[in-house]
Amino acid sequence: MSAYTNELAGAFVTPPITLPQLVPSRTCLQCDVCCRFPDPDSALRPYFTENEITRALTGGVEGAAFPNRRGSQVILAPDHHGDGYFCPAFDVATSTCRIYEQRPLDCQLYPLALMWDEAHDQVLLGWDTKCPFMREEIPGEIQRHADRVMALLDQQDIRDQVVAHPRLIGRFQEDVVMLTRLPRLTEAMASQWGPVPLHRLTVDDIPRMTAALDRSGWCRAQSLAAYSPVYHYMWNGLLAYWWMELQGTFYLFAQSPDGWFMPLPPIGAGLIDEPLSVAMGLLQRWNGDSPVSRVENVPSQLVPELERLGYRLTPKEPDYLYRATDLAALVGDRYKSQRALCNRFEREQSFEVGLYRVGDRQDCRALLGDWSRQKQSEGLESFGAMLLADATPAHEVVWSQASAFRLTGKVVRIHGRLCAYTFGYWLTSATFCVLLEVTDRTLPGLAQYLFRETCRTVVAEGAEYINTMDDAGLPGLRASKQAYHPTMLIPNFVASLARES
Repeated sequence: MSAYTNELAGAFVTPPITLPQLVPSRTCLQCDVCCRFPDPDSALRPYFTENEITRALTGGVEGAAFPNRRGSQVILAPDHHGDGYFCPAFDVATSTCRIYEQRPLDCQLYPLALMWDEAHDQVLLGWDTKCPFMREEIPGEIQRHADRVMALLDQQDIRDQVVAHPRLIGRFQEDVVMLTRLPRLTEAMASQWGPVPLHRLTVDDIPRMTAALDRSGWCRAQSLAAYSPVYHYMWNGLLAYWWMELQGTFYLFAQSPDGWFMPLPPIGAGLIDEPLSVAMGLLQRWNGDSPVSRVENVPSQLVPELERLGYRLTPKEPDYLYRATDLAALVGDRYKSQRALCNRFEREQSFEVGLYRVGDRQDCRALLGDWSRQKQSEGLESFGAMLLADATPAHEVVWSQASAFRLTGKVVRIHGRLCAYTFGYWLTSATFCVLLEVTDRTLPGLAQYLFRETCRTVVAEGAEYINTMDDAGLPGLRASKQAYHPTMLIPNFVASLARES
């Protein structure tokens, strides 16, 4: 057991809710649907409440599977013998759950499911036709089982648990057949979270968020890299992202272990006064008096307006913006060391550069593991080590969803071994943002060469600027970014409510 698990072992934990099982065990053991997922960010991965996480930890599930100990969907484990992912509580060798007797409510409900209707007005109880046992016409036993489950969900303590953990209610799915509406649960959800529907952010929502950003006019050549959906969505495994729309304004919220915040200001074309008031009102409703209520990635042009409205603005690390042609050419004395390293790599190595394909995912995963160990062996401050630990789920999402995000990905192979990869996206037609770059650190000049080749490629496609995002406050990363002589540091601010002293 880990120290954390030992600490929890003697703590008071409420007994698990036990629902009657409908599907025979012999059917489950022969099924290849449950507990397996095609992508790391699947909206269907199981959700664990705080007590359920505690029980899972004592049952042997690794703590890294739960990004928020107060309640979260699990971080899925990659299938090293295939292309998919599986629940970390799932034993692939035996096709059984290692914590079956203490599995969470989310799993106990299945093949029944809680979900919103298509209009997001009512919470429904339905049955999932993806389950092989449920593919026939609804028999009487299934309906009787649903009646028992509905009675349990109507109990105050269970209803309170669902309301406290809104991710237990899934989005509308066409292949889930409605059995009944749950009006009391619907009313309780609206009372807690507000009357405007709050949606979990999925890949399907990327076009909606992109359209909102386009309408706002905030995406300019010298804008922060954060004004792109992929910048946020890649962290969807670690943070719970939600969105809502009200009167033409798009609101993005994130739920962290500390509480709720806004990763971006309300996205709209008009004045920000009313949308920001609505957003802060919701944050205060969900967080209480916690100072975690804030808006991140506030651009400099909004600072005077927010200060006028009484918000406190705090600077955070700026984005680094470069002239794309400077980085593609590396001309002059100020780029002498980078140019020499590129030349050394080309001289010493026999390599191939290619576009990323989803089939490269396994090799990228191996490289990321090697790169992480190399970074750790060099000595990292605690914050850098924390960022490194958080990186893997984000990279998994990028590898899996690169096509959906329209990311530009490149890989470098030496004698067939993948030794570098990078991903980026177009913020505007003039600005390309470098999102990820991982290289074998034992190969001198590889990182410099790959970065230069990325810049050359996008310059040929019309890029005027390269945005390499911020330095996360890490001195080594700051020095590396400054060595390329940015043309501009794009200011970035956090807005929070001014508090009386």
